[in-house]
Amino acid sequence: MANITAQMVKALREQTGAGMMDCKAALTETGGDATAAVDWLRSKGLSKAAKKSSRVAAEGLIGVALGETAGALVEVNAETDFVARNEEFQALVRTVAEIALANGGDLEATGAAPYPGSGKSVSERITELIGTIGENMTLRRAAGLSVAQGVVAAYVHNAVAEGLGRIGVLVGLESAGDRDRLAALARQLAMHVAAASPLAISVADLDPEVVARERAVLTEQARESGKPDGIIGKMVDGRIRKFHEEVVLTAQTFVIDGERTVARVIEDAAGELGAPVAIAGFVRLALGEGIEREQSNFAAEVAAAAGN
Repeated sequence: MANITAQMVKALREQTGAGMMDCKAALTETGGDATAAVDWLRSKGLSKAAKKSSRVAAEGLIGVALGETAGALVEVNAETDFVARNEEFQALVRTVAEIALANGGDLEATGAAPYPGSGKSVSERITELIGTIGENMTLRRAAGLSVAQGVVAAYVHNAVAEGLGRIGVLVGLESAGDRDRLAALARQLAMHVAAASPLAISVADLDPEVVARERAVLTEQARESGKPDGIIGKMVDGRIRKFHEEVVLTAQTFVIDGERTVARVIEDAAGELGAPVAIAGFVRLALGEGIEREQSNFAAEVAAAAGN
């Protein structure tokens, strides 16, 4: 029979959130195999982490980390926005962002990387915190951006702490120009991206499927006017150009001055810096986007609580 130590029981309890006696029973049943013990607890419905993992986690925080010529964003989700104010959760997101930066923004590599001071991976540390914080949590997304020469700047919207908020943006600019002035411009562009949510840097970068869908919708709308096909084609072309102005970064009106296009802003900056400036890329993560949230019936919940 395996020797089940108090340390083994404690570690399993931290990982699963199950009771001490249940953890001891699980380890006894599985001969001290911690992984098998987790599965045993789950099979008995005793693992709090397993129970919570089925609940929708659409809140949480976006975290950002910056290096010399690179940056990373992560989205760590929880069930309620209350957790975003939890210092332990904030420390987790901040640390995971730094780990993502070291791993080029690769989600799988970030999840598998060692979490400092824990003896666990990032994914295991998150599972551990599910039991202590009391909510389902997931590392949902990670992204990175780097430049060969130039800067990567970041902007966090609805920030709750330094580098943590509900929307995170990275913008990379390639240039041999002055780094401080380049960084200031890149940050303004990051603010623009947060507000305008472009889909691509240029028209050529747009997903052809997105353009095809938009053209199909616009064509159907134009047909309702009853105009001849030749006129409809011109109407659709004009509306596609308008679509480009709405979703293509360089074609958008710069939100900072409300006058120039972003392409013109880049042009002007190149003239002022005395060196070419190019947008190397951008990344925008908004908390919870694309997650189907549970719709609760408050009246039904109250009635159920009252025993009706």
